[in-house]
Amino acid sequence: MKHYFTVTFIAFTILFNSYNSFGQKIDNYQAKIDSLIHVTSPRGFNGVVFIQQNGKVKYAKAHGYSDFNKKTALKISDKFSTMSIAKQFTATLILQEVEKGTIDLQIPIRKYLPDLKYSWADTVTVNQLLNNTSGLNSEDIDKPLKFAPGTAFSYSNIGYYVAGMVLEKQSHKSFEELVTALFKKCNMTNSYYPNEISNKILTKGHTVKKDGTVRFNERVNFDAHNYFGSHLIVSAPDLAKWNECLHNGKLLKPETYKMMIAYSITNAHQLFSDKPIGYGYGLRINDKDVIMEIGHTGFHPSEGFTAVNLYYPKTKTSVIVMENQANENFDIAYYFEQGIRKIVKESNLLK
Repeated sequence: MKHYFTVTFIAFTILFNSYNSFGQKIDNYQAKIDSLIHVTSPRGFNGVVFIQQNGKVKYAKAHGYSDFNKKTALKISDKFSTMSIAKQFTATLILQEVEKGTIDLQIPIRKYLPDLKYSWADTVTVNQLLNNTSGLNSEDIDKPLKFAPGTAFSYSNIGYYVAGMVLEKQSHKSFEELVTALFKKCNMTNSYYPNEISNKILTKGHTVKKDGTVRFNERVNFDAHNYFGSHLIVSAPDLAKWNECLHNGKLLKPETYKMMIAYSITNAHQLFSDKPIGYGYGLRINDKDVIMEIGHTGFHPSEGFTAVNLYYPKTKTSVIVMENQANENFDIAYYFEQGIRKIVKESNLLK
């Protein structure tokens, strides 16, 4: 009986240690992220990391300051600029109008904006505005098209401004009304359309210059035409709520959502891959990797914000990094966003 007890105890000890070791492997990504965000070279981290899987928080840390001058500690609930992550909100709202029959993605926008003075309105479609194949310049609407619409990729914030004009015209509502309703639908209680009041609760942006000095940005210089593609105010946990809504059928019909994540054009981005990946409607579609990945970045050095919003459909996992600083040295601009993405993708979290 004593021999049996000894053998049983040893077996249980081995089993327990194996299980404990396995558990440590599962949770190892948390310790790795903890270590990474404390690194100071080639730059420091100042922001929020938020990871959620199937509605459950897996990692949530705020590191650094909401205001470098006052040394006010950042909080998980602090509000950041979405920058270009705003594009997927605009695209979703347009696709909801497509479902209503008020917008046709494939016809020239002249139908919707008859008074637009530019001749390219006779050929550019909403589809091309949403997937950045319109040929429009990124920031200047008066410059000529870079190429024939639909023939190449060129990232364009102005394209989303024009798409936003179509949205407001066809919905008979302002973008503020539409976005506010979208936030409410997804229970995004810490997210706002930018205005005089909500801009006051936005974390302060900080521009890190190439010489290492920091410029404190007391106020944002975005204006209303930027909001369609470059600036909404959200918290990191609210972006996870957004992902849950968008990618799980709460905002679009299945066939419409498939249109959003389909693509006819590819483009390379340093955060995702050296090789080009698909660009849908306000979303980069990385479907050639082992793990399907959908997401978008945000980067605005003059305003002082950097971000990435990633979603992995197989495990319903959101990986969100939002910083209220941006480095003018683009080689290290996404250093932490890339590092956190790599840690998560190599962990057991997505398996």
